[in-house]
Amino acid sequence: MLNTVTASWPKHLALLALCACSLAQAQNAPSRIGFVFTERLMTESKLAKAADAKIEAEFSKRQKAIQDTVARLKSMEAKFESDAPNLAELERTRRARELLDLEKDVQRTQREFREDLIQRKSEERGNIAQKAGKLIELIAEQEKLDIVLQESAWTSPRIDITDKILKLLDK
Repeated sequence: MLNTVTASWPKHLALLALCACSLAQAQNAPSRIGFVFTERLMTESKLAKAADAKIEAEFSKRQKAIQDTVARLKSMEAKFESDAPNLAELERTRRARELLDLEKDVQRTQREFREDLIQRKSEERGNIAQKAGKLIELIAEQEKLDIVLQESAWTSPRIDITDKILKLLDK
């Protein structure tokens, strides 16, 4: 029994060495890398431009209403400043409180507008990112890329696949 084990030992050692060599070669094979400028996808694609136009149309009425309210507030403030010296104390206090309330409403409305706008933009960017992600996977498989990066300090144009993704997004 001992003789059989020692006789097969060199075969096992040779097989192990062969596996280790092929594994080392696989690890030393050059990796294929791609890079995508995601911000370009979010600003230059037709989807992004259509989303921006859609959001602009969706929020334009609210923005106009806010601008009108701000103009009315400024007008009321200017009138109050000119009338204040001639007003009775009670009337001056009432109008000052009215201005303060309107100013608070304007600030609240502007804050809600900004929050809603940011949320809608985020939703649209999420949709674009989801579609782009599928296209990135498709290109990576087609070009047999090992990894696709989205952030870097510097990138060679040789590995940039952004234009390919943009073309597919725009279809």
